[in-house]
Amino acid sequence: MTKEQEMQDMLFETVQLETPSNTDTSVTDVIASDSPAMTDPKWNDHVMSMFTDKEMYNGNPLVNGLRRVAEVVLGPIVYSGPTQVFPPQRDDHHGRATVVFTVEFQNGMRFSEVADCWEGNTDDMFCAYAIATASTRAEGRALRKALRIKAVAAEEMTKKDTAKIVRELSAKKESSDGGYDDSSRMSDAQSNFIDVKCRQLNVNGTTLLTSVFNVSSSRKISKKVASDIIDRLNTYQQDKSSIPEEVIGYIEEWRE
Repeated sequence: MTKEQEMQDMLFETVQLETPSNTDTSVTDVIASDSPAMTDPKWNDHVMSMFTDKEMYNGNPLVNGLRRVAEVVLGPIVYSGPTQVFPPQRDDHHGRATVVFTVEFQNGMRFSEVADCWEGNTDDMFCAYAIATASTRAEGRALRKALRIKAVAAEEMTKKDTAKIVRELSAKKESSDGGYDDSSRMSDAQSNFIDVKCRQLNVNGTTLLTSVFNVSSSRKISKKVASDIIDRLNTYQQDKSSIPEEVIGYIEEWRE
């Protein structure tokens, strides 16, 4: 070892790195220690302040934001998924799907909630995804329960007047003989659902009606036939190779 190297070693052995006396070296928690307790009336506002603008829609938290904030407040999520799924039934012309969703945190806390999706409580563009929409809503409800906040998840909202729709359905009487009349026509939600599916699958709605279901006009489609059409489109979605060549080619005018 040269004298120069010896001098460098001695220099570094005697030098001590010191922290300025006015520097705070304490560890600070991400969540302030003066946060209100969950039972405090200020708790709701405290949690709502944690959402970013991108995690809010019209003043309501999105489910992806609820997931993030829940992990900030309660710790890592170790399980999140549907535990029970009730898909739309063939005889349910309103397309109602119900899902039970469970969220479990690393600390052992477990929360479950249920939500449904049907043509009366869901915007038309999402009616085609009844199970997925119900699942997202149920997850949002479970996370809201875990966080103990009052706000409804944005995915639970709809532009429709659900109360009015329910009243109209309750007051509506089907014909006793089962024959076709105006009251048994395909609903707007069914028509929109079929249109969305046809667009996704590139299916010609007019050809599908005339060739497959022997219906000459969309105005003559009953709710029962519409349900059968939806079942057929769901089958096509599961196996696109089953779509007949003659029905390929979506057109917007099929409902006219």
